[in-house]
Amino acid sequence: MHFLDQAKIYVRSGAGGPGAVSFRREKYIEYGGPDGGNGGKGGDIIFEAVAGLNTLIDFRYTQHFKAPRGTPGAGRDRYGAGGEDLVIKVPVGTQILADDDERTLLADLTQVGQRITFLKGGMGGRGNASYKTSTNRAPRQHQPGEDGEEMWVWLRLKLLADAGLVGLPNAGKSTFINQVTNTKAKVGAYAFTTTRPQLGVVSHKGREFVLADIPGLIAGAAEGAGIGDRFLGHIERCRILIHLIDATGDDPVEAWHTVCDELAAYGAGLDEKPQIVALNKGDLLDEELMADIAQQLEAAGAKEVIPISGATGEGVDRVLDRVIAELPEKSSVETSRGDDEEGGWSPI
Repeated sequence: MHFLDQAKIYVRSGAGGPGAVSFRREKYIEYGGPDGGNGGKGGDIIFEAVAGLNTLIDFRYTQHFKAPRGTPGAGRDRYGAGGEDLVIKVPVGTQILADDDERTLLADLTQVGQRITFLKGGMGGRGNASYKTSTNRAPRQHQPGEDGEEMWVWLRLKLLADAGLVGLPNAGKSTFINQVTNTKAKVGAYAFTTTRPQLGVVSHKGREFVLADIPGLIAGAAEGAGIGDRFLGHIERCRILIHLIDATGDDPVEAWHTVCDELAAYGAGLDEKPQIVALNKGDLLDEELMADIAQQLEAAGAKEVIPISGATGEGVDRVLDRVIAELPEKSSVETSRGDDEEGGWSPI
């Protein structure tokens, strides 16, 4: 399945059905009078967050959503049927933004089953029977029905994960997530192997949590370099960050500073989130050199640095222990699953 985290769509609620102009004419009935019924209400546009989706790819191929209009009223005081509501199903974590500036947040769907009535359908028009009074015995007035509402909006998906993997390109994030989850992320000996965020569920010591692998960040990511601003948006909802640093890189300390600077520049409190610093690729260096690099990072301001090897799994359990210590009583996947273990929700 292709990953898409932004999509522009057009939505329009249904117009109300027109009211009818009718007069009762039956054999042997001397005084008929008006009997035109009201039109039906137009359908609403409803957004619903559902489980089992983690991409907006469907909205690349279907971009126009129009709810049906209400049916017209009819004689014999028959009211028109209301148009059916149009329910648009989106992944959990989807934000709806105004088209004019792509910044005004109109709605944020963060829970499975959450529904919002985004556009209301137009009210049905009144038939002439509703205008009858003691002084207006044969009214011919009626209403055509209100128009529906319409607008262009942007959908933006921000993944819901408990922990997020960050780091420079080729820091070993894909190898790490493959080690701790069943995700089969692509691994390559070159930068930017990961081109889209990956999600996986980690099971560790009786706990489960969702881990997101964010494509490698570069200097200027917060301003959009390498579409890094969109990647950073996916870790806004993470409770904790796992910062992987390539121990075999030219300057691990500078690598740590680069990512930290981008987190601070992006804002949204990313630089204030708890951060676990993991010095990766320990299988390629000896313990003494790994310890020396860890000391340099701690001297530069990093808190406890954990040497690991994503390839062999050495030290990974220590990182997962730290993540679990930062989690609330129930993680996002545990909360969504509830007591139903077999039919539980999964983000992948």
